[in-house]
Amino acid sequence: MELRNRRRRPDRLWTWLMLPGTLWMTAFLVASLILVATLAFGTTDPLGNPQFGLDFDNIAALADPAYRTVLLRSLGYALITCVICLAVAYPVAYAIAMSGGRFKNLLIAAIVVPFFANYLVRMYGWSVVLSDDGPLLRALRAIGVADDGTRILQTGFGVVAGLVYGFVVFMIIPLYAAMERMDTSLIEAGRDLYGGPLRTFLFVTVPATRQGAAAGCVLVFLPAMGDFVSAQLMGGPDQIMIGNLIQDKFFQGQNWPLGSALTMLLMAVLFLGMLGYLRRTRKDEAEAAR
Repeated sequence: MELRNRRRRPDRLWTWLMLPGTLWMTAFLVASLILVATLAFGTTDPLGNPQFGLDFDNIAALADPAYRTVLLRSLGYALITCVICLAVAYPVAYAIAMSGGRFKNLLIAAIVVPFFANYLVRMYGWSVVLSDDGPLLRALRAIGVADDGTRILQTGFGVVAGLVYGFVVFMIIPLYAAMERMDTSLIEAGRDLYGGPLRTFLFVTVPATRQGAAAGCVLVFLPAMGDFVSAQLMGGPDQIMIGNLIQDKFFQGQNWPLGSALTMLLMAVLFLGMLGYLRRTRKDEAEAAR
């Protein structure tokens, strides 16, 4: 009995430690979500002040083809960003995990520390690099790859470049963690079976680290889908994302109910993505437990 009580004490300690965070999330996050969901059915008075009510005009307005186009564009940008981040992060994480040696922590710190700089400042700096007179385009013109009419900013490519720059670290870290946990004898077995480096990577490393890749895709997709800074600094009117629409409705259009309806639409799309990830993770865990 005494031994059982000793085992329960750490559980109670963790329960009490979880309590402040749970209360914080409930009080501020859940309450704000309820407020936004309720306001989606509201209206505005002649002065533009939001009024609670039971009006479905904002929900019906979401069927506007213009909003659907922006939502699909945001979805496309987020998916392309995930693919590019995956292609960039895999070799980086692999090189650090397999060849970093005693410099692993230093290399990870070199990747993570710049991320702590203010996101807006980083994006402003990146927009300077990609500008028409920036160092990237000048170098490309010097070697004849680009001409005077080539532009990166104000294009969809510029928006995706900003999203990749902003969120690629979210892909590198979970992939690195997955490779650190991977049994390296699998790679040696692949080589013993005369698999070349590329075949070993594709058929051994990638399957063994797919959970890390899935986690990275979720961590990149969620913020990329709702981002508005990249489209604002590096895109034009034809590249706006749903985050820009929500920002405009709240801060410029003074139409908080419609902004709330767009927010709920965005959250529904993100929830579906998160639900797919959780179902896939549960399936992988069930297969691993067999």
